[in-house]
Amino acid sequence: MPFARPCNALLALALALLAGCGFQLRGAYALPYESLYLAMPDYSVVGASLKRAIRSSASTRVALTASDAEATLLPGAEYRDRVILSVSGTGRVSELRLRYLYNYRVTDAKGRDLVPPATIELVRDLTYDDSNILAKQQEEALLWRDMENDLVQHLMRKLAAVKPVFPAAAE
Repeated sequence: MPFARPCNALLALALALLAGCGFQLRGAYALPYESLYLAMPDYSVVGASLKRAIRSSASTRVALTASDAEATLLPGAEYRDRVILSVSGTGRVSELRLRYLYNYRVTDAKGRDLVPPATIELVRDLTYDDSNILAKQQEEALLWRDMENDLVQHLMRKLAAVKPVFPAAAE
């Protein structure tokens, strides 16, 4: 095997470059809240995934009630949109854009904003072929699920990165 050593050397060089640029695998997020209440229904897919992600972080617990929590995540409007991007010469749809908007804010027990209202927007494009309707419907459903998972990761990153402004205790 004359190529084994150059491949190992290239692999070692690639790993050194990745480590040198600050790359690291995504791990659990450290949220700045001791406890967080999610004001989402139990049947919410995003809510269930977010609870799992928060429980995997060692620093924050999911509170059962808003009064028991240091902060409350309040979801706003959730908007899903399906837009036609292009049509063929015969007038048939050939490309679609899926757009997912999610509004949220984080408040304290008294309802004051710790994190101002914000919006996360996710977009996916897909080709469309009306001769493969079932396959394209399944692909679209898969993209929506992927966008929900991405939304949870975005929310966790935003919650971990933001430095909340806790109101003064003497009010």
